[in-house]
Amino acid sequence: MMEAEDYTFAEMADIHFFYGRASGNAHESRRLYQEIFPNRRLPCSRTFSRITQRLRERGTLVPVIDGGRPRSARTVQQEQRILAHVAANPGTGTRRISSAEGVHRSTVWRILHEDPYHLQRVQGLKQEDLLRHVRFCQWCLEQCFRHPQFLWKLLFTDEAMFTRDGIFNFHYVHVWAHANPHAIREARQQTTFSINVWVGIFGDRLTGPVRLPERLTGPTYGEFLERLTRDILPDVLDDVPFQLRVGMWFMHDGAPPHFSRIARQYLNDHFPGKWIGRNGPVAWPPRSSDLSLIDFYLWGHVKNEICSTPVTNFDELWERIVATFDDIRNRPGQLERVRESMMRRLNGCVAADCQHFEHLM
Repeated sequence: MMEAEDYTFAEMADIHFFYGRASGNAHESRRLYQEIFPNRRLPCSRTFSRITQRLRERGTLVPVIDGGRPRSARTVQQEQRILAHVAANPGTGTRRISSAEGVHRSTVWRILHEDPYHLQRVQGLKQEDLLRHVRFCQWCLEQCFRHPQFLWKLLFTDEAMFTRDGIFNFHYVHVWAHANPHAIREARQQTTFSINVWVGIFGDRLTGPVRLPERLTGPTYGEFLERLTRDILPDVLDDVPFQLRVGMWFMHDGAPPHFSRIARQYLNDHFPGKWIGRNGPVAWPPRSSDLSLIDFYLWGHVKNEICSTPVTNFDELWERIVATFDDIRNRPGQLERVRESMMRRLNGCVAADCQHFEHLM
């Protein structure tokens, strides 16, 4: 495993440059660095942040050796043996490796610390789902090849339930203090409230949030679709170029209300041959949240923002939802980057050849 101290001044300067270019995103800076310098040795993600931190704190790219207890000596052979242990059994622990190699546990941890990889949860799929995934992605890529603006013409839609607890990621939340403040966060409240929210993305336009009935059925969803085409979309499409409007596609997933006869008939009448969904002209592959940009980007981001602090009542929850969507609208280029991610996912799905692909993105 290559340490930052082993890099030349030119390499460290480039590492620092790409870390800034990626706005402090170590994984993105690593990807950009590899694209520009494919023949160079590729630093690990932590090297990008460490070199920038050293420059900020010490004003130099040169490693500074502090005093204190010296570390135990490490050899290349020792590192290779430890890494071989991990390669053979990725789930093994540092204590077991330490015992097997006869080295201190802290030495094992330092060797492995730069690139600890964690299991990534992915959607559970049936065997037949994988082939449907690939076929749908191949169809999308073919449409993009024939019509480069296809993803711009696609109205992505979805619904989600927001509750007072929402999504709270404890992994990224810390309380910095000299003494343990014993901070807590309440959950599983006895008094609960929720809002069912619809959202649509068309080109660079984020439509919604729109409140739906808490229990969505075929008839209520059909009524919403009528309201959507009558009252909501005309305002959204008012300044959209004509060629995008006439080529507009509608996409939703396979939720039971979407599959109702009322909903399918309405979409057949208003988007003839141009809608994606369960039993539609183009079938939406089941259990495909990894292929919906609203699922893989929007919902998680919005719920994390809304529930960063406790929500006390229904009105406050709705106000936060609206404010978060407004904030996304005020970020130029945000949805364009999400569409680029969608293209990478389509290509990644096809390249994975009927296997899970999201963990490779």
